[in-house]
Amino acid sequence: MAADPAETFRQEAQDLFEQLEQALLDLEAHPDDMELIGTAFRALHTLKGSGAMFGFDALSHFAHQLEAAFDLLRHGTISPSAELIALALAAKDHLRALLEGTADSEDPNGLFLQDRLKAVVVPTQAAQVSTPSEPVSDGDGPQTWRIHMELPPACMNTGTNPLLLLDELRELGDCTVIAHCGDVPLLDSLDPSRLYMSWEVVLTTEQPRGNIEDVFIFVRDEMALTIEPVERAADKRLGEILVERGEATQSAITQALAARPPLGELLVESGAVPVARVEAALAEQAHARAQQPPAARQAGQESIRVSADRLDELMDRVGELVISQARLKQLVAAHDDISLKAVTEEIERLIAELRDTTMGIRMVPVASLFNRFRRLVHDLSKDLGKEVEFVTSGEETELDKTVIERLNDPLVHMVRNSIDHGLETPDEREAAGKPRQGKVHLSASHAGAQVLISIHDDGHGLDAERIRARAVENGLIEADAQMSAAELYQLIFAPGFSTAHEITSVSGRGVGMDVVRRTIESLRGTVEVDSSPVSGTVVTLRLPLTLAIIDGLLVRVGDGCYVLPLSVVEECVELTAADDARSNGRNFLNIRGDLVPFLRLRVLFQSPLPPAPYQKVVIVSEGDQRVGLVVDEVIGDHQTVIKSLSQLHEDVEWFSGATILGDGGVALILDIAHLIELGQSSEDSHRGAA
Repeated sequence: MAADPAETFRQEAQDLFEQLEQALLDLEAHPDDMELIGTAFRALHTLKGSGAMFGFDALSHFAHQLEAAFDLLRHGTISPSAELIALALAAKDHLRALLEGTADSEDPNGLFLQDRLKAVVVPTQAAQVSTPSEPVSDGDGPQTWRIHMELPPACMNTGTNPLLLLDELRELGDCTVIAHCGDVPLLDSLDPSRLYMSWEVVLTTEQPRGNIEDVFIFVRDEMALTIEPVERAADKRLGEILVERGEATQSAITQALAARPPLGELLVESGAVPVARVEAALAEQAHARAQQPPAARQAGQESIRVSADRLDELMDRVGELVISQARLKQLVAAHDDISLKAVTEEIERLIAELRDTTMGIRMVPVASLFNRFRRLVHDLSKDLGKEVEFVTSGEETELDKTVIERLNDPLVHMVRNSIDHGLETPDEREAAGKPRQGKVHLSASHAGAQVLISIHDDGHGLDAERIRARAVENGLIEADAQMSAAELYQLIFAPGFSTAHEITSVSGRGVGMDVVRRTIESLRGTVEVDSSPVSGTVVTLRLPLTLAIIDGLLVRVGDGCYVLPLSVVEECVELTAADDARSNGRNFLNIRGDLVPFLRLRVLFQSPLPPAPYQKVVIVSEGDQRVGLVVDEVIGDHQTVIKSLSQLHEDVEWFSGATILGDGGVALILDIAHLIELGQSSEDSHRGAA
């Protein structure tokens, strides 16, 4: 079914809004960067033109007024002041509201913004009437321009039509077009999707140069374009024009008038260029042409927009293939047919490659997430009267798109807390010997099969005693409870917990960090907090790379099979009878000098079957915490297609999902974070009793 054009525009407009916002925020720090002004202008120009095309007239009209202001910026008529950038950011928000239908052309906020834009644009335009922005050759007459335009060979694959560009140039004035067709091949070898021509245009117009540049605004970054003023002289000879254009030297022109051999031979014979240099130039030309990729390959590098629902559906089909392949492998294991086994192994390899490719399609750089917070920091710092430097790193780190979508709210809460609670006011920082400007660093990095996302502020850190007092007041802990600083920091994630003295529009209700923890745990991730009065606070989110298919370790406990994510498994050891007897209820193992608590999953799951004679302990870890899980048998590795549990099992903390085995049976996926927490708390209680 064909896509709705209006919906396609909405999707493209969201990208343009993000591009516009990033350019405006960068422009505030680099007001002299003309490339940023051009980026913002092109985004507004596209919104104006496409909006009118798809029936978003109010959006198109409003974008036109904002575009007029940035046109003045492009030509240096006005400067990008902080007031103008703030106005442009507010106007961008109104454009988004017009797109989403939450505002219209009569919206009071839009009318107010229009008045402010007119106050900036109209006086300047009036001043321009008496001061033309482009010089002309003869006082106030028309100007002649020489334009050379050479588009990339694969430009037509992206929808660029050179004839439309030439038509726009003709509308500007008296225009002569010269087509260069020397590179067009014979019909047998001609590729209809490839552009072989370039053009020279001589244009006489009263329009300024900026209007000529606007014709190429959407293709300027990919093409070779020169625009030069031409001194008008009707009696100029051809040789003079060639010399003026830099195509030949005067001496070469003089010698060429007497003979007409090929150019290389002429230059060699005339002594203008040595023969070795001509041969080298010809070799370079041949090499460059040989290295140039074909149009088909260039077209393959282009990107297309695909619905997220289709990607999810594709991932579901790949998951079903993985399950079917596991069943096939199990059936073939019972036969001795070598040919059948060879075909099965080939299918397994192809499905594994298809799985990796499909998962790669779903991976999205976290830059798309990080860039959203620049505006948040910009606005929040002004609201709170704090000076904040926002720094990001690791933006190229990739995460599953599902994880990216669900991370927005937790990161919003944490960034707001870092600025509101973490950073001091400029005067407080100066009194403490710190720079007046605080710093919030948002970073991402890979750690095995996980991605670490950290928010670090250089503020005064968390007050452990204040957290303890508020926790006792709320009844979360006893007054005499012995807790480490790390354990106290985890209390900030309790529902309703807040250390704020008063409730503001930013924080104080104790809701945000509870949302953070619940969301991260629903993603099978964990939250770690480290704080110091000197270096500030670091909150680290540990997240799985994907929520669709993982490599797992299949184990048996009693008569049931369970899956452990292979990324958290450190090693497997045997639980000997001596170790079992020596535990005396304390349940810990000596692993190369380290005491590691362990959980008997048979007891936890209340299995009625007797334990296996040789039980195994699987050592798993999260961060710096380790726990052993006692199982009856380690079956082996297993490609695990994760299936969500039903709502009836939402409160079961030991399992994070389920998967289908090759024989059609169901295996539950263990929630390692909760099991580690259970093992550590059990060991702490034993130590407290001792």
